[in-house]
Amino acid sequence: MKATNERIIVFDTETTGMNMTGPHYEGHCIIEIGAVEIINRKLTGNSFHVYIKPDREIDAEAVDVHGITDEFLLDKPTYREIHEEFMEFIRGAELVAHNAPFDIGFMDYEFRKMGSSIGKTEDFCKVTDTLEMAKRLFPGKRNNLDVLCSRYGIDNSHRTLHGALLDAEILADVYLMMTGGQTSLALSAGSEESDTGTESAIRRLASGRKSLKIIKASADEIQAHESRLDLIEKKGDVSLWRQ
Repeated sequence: MKATNERIIVFDTETTGMNMTGPHYEGHCIIEIGAVEIINRKLTGNSFHVYIKPDREIDAEAVDVHGITDEFLLDKPTYREIHEEFMEFIRGAELVAHNAPFDIGFMDYEFRKMGSSIGKTEDFCKVTDTLEMAKRLFPGKRNNLDVLCSRYGIDNSHRTLHGALLDAEILADVYLMMTGGQTSLALSAGSEESDTGTESAIRRLASGRKSLKIIKASADEIQAHESRLDLIEKKGDVSLWRQ
């Protein structure tokens, strides 16, 4: 698999939770978006990151995953308030996400809540799913982001909780490895050097954001969470939390 040299946006979202009885996005909201830009197989240093105040409470199970609380989001903008800035950042790019139908489903749902005239994500961007890419490369194996980091030798030891910007940064490293081997990730501004060589070093982006307070789940909470996932799988659905 080869990556293009055009503008690529690697992104991730965090949400209030997931619907268990219908479309996974229905009745829920995006609460964090993180995205990083790649041009000519280099991180440019341009990124988009925002926390979003939802119109509903966050499910306890979701808080266990990303650590974002209702109280933290009280003073944050709504999705409607950040929509134009976000669209300006992604418009015309190739959007890359891991398990893209999950994130795109939520994005299109936010679009519909604002008005049917906005359209869908694929009207503005080409969408690439790295989970589907990984399944073709490694059929029959686990292909979640942590597993892919281990497989490609990418350090993700600082990933104690899911976070949209951090996960987008890590996925950018994974994507470049999946699409022809790691190339230089030095910032590309003003660079005309060839991209044919490979390097093993990974250059991380500094986000400049405050760390979220880590609230560890109790043994009872962990057991309740696992019981909920067991129930999802018994119904014949795929448990996204276990992918």
